[in-house]
Amino acid sequence: MTEILIEYVQLGAELGRTWGPLIVFVLMAVESSFIPFPSEVVMIPAGFMAARGEFLPPDPFAALVVAVTAGVLGSLAGAFINYGLSLKLGRPFLYRYGRYFFLPAPSLERAEGLFRSHGEITTFVCRLIPAIRQLISIPAGLSRMQFGRFALFTGLGAGIWVLILGLVGFALGKGTREMTYPELVHAGEAMIGENLVWIFAGLVLIIAVYIWVHRRVMHGSSH
Repeated sequence: MTEILIEYVQLGAELGRTWGPLIVFVLMAVESSFIPFPSEVVMIPAGFMAARGEFLPPDPFAALVVAVTAGVLGSLAGAFINYGLSLKLGRPFLYRYGRYFFLPAPSLERAEGLFRSHGEITTFVCRLIPAIRQLISIPAGLSRMQFGRFALFTGLGAGIWVLILGLVGFALGKGTREMTYPELVHAGEAMIGENLVWIFAGLVLIIAVYIWVHRRVMHGSSH
């Protein structure tokens, strides 16, 4: 199992050195569209590889800039897909068939309620909130929000989120630059084994906070 994990990590590093920016762009576009996909698993590894000189270009700081730029552009591309589809297909289609595309009617109703309650600024603020980040582009399209303002607010919010994740990965990568990937994997396994209880508790806390924030935002929008 360890050897397989090492092979996957080394493959990821090789892809980062050759196709890194394109991979980040495509995955962040997917994450920002209606397909559920966590941005953390894209931008944190990208920042990590940038710090280790394993992302295009080889210079760490230049690579971080490229990774963040690709992430923001991908986020915008996915948001534009949601916006454009909502604008063209309309509310009746989305409410009838959205459930087949991970867009159930209750989630659409709450996203629209949030947009109606707080206005266009939600396209900026909600880019920083998990679980609603992708959905907020849909009421913007349904309400025919001016595209330039939508692009500006979405780009600013996505830029902050992507930069934070990229910097987290960069800090982790900078602290392990002298370690090979086999050494990293073995060290990670040892750390997990020694701190399994704390790691589990941390994951439970993160999930609990995620659910609490999601309910506060989504249910609050319906009042």
